Amino acid sequence: MALGALTRPELIFPDLPATDRPGVLRALAERVARQGLVGSGEELFQKLWEREQLGSTGIGQGVAIPHCKLAGLRQGVMAVGLVPEGVEFGAADGLPVKVFFLVVSPGGSPAQHLQVLAAISRWIKADGHAGRLIGLHDAARVYDLLRDEDA
Repeated sequence: MALGALTRPELIFPDLPATDRPGVLRALAERVARQGLVGSGEELFQKLWEREQLGSTGIGQGVAIPHCKLAGLRQGVMAVGLVPEGVEFGAADGLPVKVFFLVVSPGGSPAQHLQVLAAISRWIKADGHAGRLIGLHDAARVYDLLRDEDA
C-alpha cells in the first residue's frame, strides 16, 4: 500500500513548531481541523494526548505515529508533520522525533486503523525511508516520496 494513497499534499506540514510533545500534537490537531476533516482541533488534541499518556507513540528512527479514533468521523485521516530540529517525545530509542505520522480513524473502524498503523510501520522500516523523509523540507517532495514508495 502506497502511503500517498492515504493522505494528500495539504495534509503534509513540513514546518511544525518545535516545542514539546503536547505542542506538536496540538499543532497537528489544529492544522487537520483547519482542513475541515475533523469537527474540533481541541477534541482531536485531547484524544491524541489521552493516547499518548498510555505510552509514547515514538517508534524510533526519529519517527512517531500519534493516533486515535474519533466518533463521527466519516473516513480516516493521515497527516505528516516534520520538525527538523526534533522534539523530545519519549521515543523507544530515546532519540528526538522529527517525523510525525498522524492517524485518525472513525470510531467504528478498528481493523482499518490497525492496517494503516501497520502500513506506516512497514514503510518506516524499509530501506532508508525515515532518513530520506527527515531530509525533506517541502510538502510536495514528502508527498512524492510517500506516493512513489510502496509499503
